[in-house]
Amino acid sequence: MRKIASLLVVVILSAITCTEAQTSQPAAAPQSAKPAAQPKYPNQTEGDFKISNFPFQSGETTLPVLNIHYITLGQPQRDKTGKVTNAVLIMHGTTGSGENFMGAYFAGQLFGPGQLLDASKYFIILPDGIGHGHSSKPSDGLHMRFPHYTYDDMVLAQYRLLTEHLGVNHLRLVMGTSMGAMHSWVWGYTYPDFMDALMPLASLPVQIAGRNRMMRKMAIEAIESDPAWKNGEYTSVPEAGMRGAYASLFFMTSSPWQIRKRAPTRDAADQSLDRAIAGFLKRQDPNDFIYAFDASRDYDPSPHLEKIKAPLFAINSADDEVNPPELGIMEKEIARVPKGKYILIPWSEKTSGHGTHSNPTIWGDYLKELLSISGPAK
Repeated sequence: MRKIASLLVVVILSAITCTEAQTSQPAAAPQSAKPAAQPKYPNQTEGDFKISNFPFQSGETTLPVLNIHYITLGQPQRDKTGKVTNAVLIMHGTTGSGENFMGAYFAGQLFGPGQLLDASKYFIILPDGIGHGHSSKPSDGLHMRFPHYTYDDMVLAQYRLLTEHLGVNHLRLVMGTSMGAMHSWVWGYTYPDFMDALMPLASLPVQIAGRNRMMRKMAIEAIESDPAWKNGEYTSVPEAGMRGAYASLFFMTSSPWQIRKRAPTRDAADQSLDRAIAGFLKRQDPNDFIYAFDASRDYDPSPHLEKIKAPLFAINSADDEVNPPELGIMEKEIARVPKGKYILIPWSEKTSGHGTHSNPTIWGDYLKELLSISGPAK
């Protein structure tokens, strides 16, 4: 859906579905208030790249054409050798899209004049991953016959979008949130000479296991166990299964502080939850949801971390239950990245659990530092 739902629904839904969560935004404006017009950035375009006979890892070849949708801002600049010097790839979270980054909360903090990723200076690329947004996905018609894509498939499609369609042969920066952060790790070791810097936000560079894996499996099984789902050929929304999926994700990805602030009474909490579930049921396709969460099944950068050449800042927040710091995983793994640095943002009234990944006002100074130390040699 291209229309943006009410802010409060987005706040809670985003936290639950690991999309570009905006859980630390200000409270929703009164319904009578008109939403602010979204600014137009330099050379802002939107398009599609169609790939014939895309080689999915699973070996499934049911798609004659794979469509990858994208938004770009700015225009590429090249040095004397023809290498693009200003391209920035930003990848969204699970069930999200590139459009998630275009609001005032993210783009308004980064892409404007004089800001860190000023679109008049950088060529910003915001793709919709396979199975997401306006790219090819199960709900287009194939349902559960859609190829079972993986993160490696998603990164390969992004690479082909850049190199075959947009003419980008080098990236100044690769960054992403949640799932997009995990894609950043894959980019780093799969194409180690392709970028100057990497910044994964809210992730771990290891196989998804423990509560994270259990959470995903429970969400998928909640939908698949609903008789109304009908093996993906549902005729009405499998509401019980979708509610179960929603519930299994909520406590992992939401921020108790931020939700309590927005719903300080029993009635406010009930009303917020009802609105959020209604929005979730309206916007989320069950089959797309299953595929999106299942795509992480083979993710595991840990055997390849020494291959990453570019400076990498891995940024997590202390109140993120998806990537809890007490596991001690990042400290161990980041030591294997030649130019890696781990940044743990402490809890504060400004953080929002997993959704902190989409708040540039919190981690923007680290992005500034990364850009400073990773510039191409003069």
